[in-house]
Amino acid sequence: MTTLIAQLSDPHIREPGRLAYGRIDTAPYLRRAVQAVMTLKQRPDAVILTGDLTDFGRAEEYAHLAELLSGLGMPTYLLPGNHDDRDQLRLSFPAHTYLGDEGPVRYAVKIGGLRVVALDTSVAGRSEGAIGTDQLDWLEATLAAHDDEPVIVALHHPPFETFIGHMDKIGLLEGSAALEAVIARHPNVERVICGHDHRAIEKRFGGTIATVCPSPAHQVCLDLSPDAPSAWVLEPPAFRLYALGQDGRVVSHLAPVGDFDGPHPFHESGKLID
Repeated sequence: MTTLIAQLSDPHIREPGRLAYGRIDTAPYLRRAVQAVMTLKQRPDAVILTGDLTDFGRAEEYAHLAELLSGLGMPTYLLPGNHDDRDQLRLSFPAHTYLGDEGPVRYAVKIGGLRVVALDTSVAGRSEGAIGTDQLDWLEATLAAHDDEPVIVALHHPPFETFIGHMDKIGLLEGSAALEAVIARHPNVERVICGHDHRAIEKRFGGTIATVCPSPAHQVCLDLSPDAPSAWVLEPPAFRLYALGQDGRVVSHLAPVGDFDGPHPFHESGKLID
């Protein structure tokens, strides 16, 4: 393993003391996720958060987010989601100059042996996502410029149907087919990583693998009915890890957040315990 990147997504941080949806304090969940990242046996080289960083994109929420993320002892990269305000995000994190000055966020950063290329799929005032021609042209040029490097492409909205009806209705409704065509032309793209759906989901996409990351707090209910109600559940939180091997390929892991019994040995005195 030459490079390790952690992905957190959809923490939905509120102002201190405020509850998301009137029921859940998301801050302790993110604090525990940060602690879980920091206590991994192998320290990630960087962490990327793929959107819905806050619930309403307010300055007080981003200030709270900054405090919660301060425990991460490695570079941290942010990407807005549909619950965020990209202009306020830039104001609240001025040291994160990769966020740019205006328009949709987009950046390409080198993390160890991996190149992370991030695209902003959020549409101001809307829940659904979109990728316009400018973003796609930039992505094409960026991937072409780094065709000798393994790449992870990061965005908020999954660019595919998940069969969770109420989430697909607010998915990436514009540009997903064009995005897949771009990805397919660049076989060095090892992963397309997303958030938004608050579940662990995978699909073949553009000749590679697209993955969705669970939330460190609440998850979207697993109901594949087209008319499933919009609802959430406190299933175990998790984050993803992406490890680059010596062969230039990426291996994904799903890491649960929480306290669990163990570890316990399989063997004793060189023999499997009977």
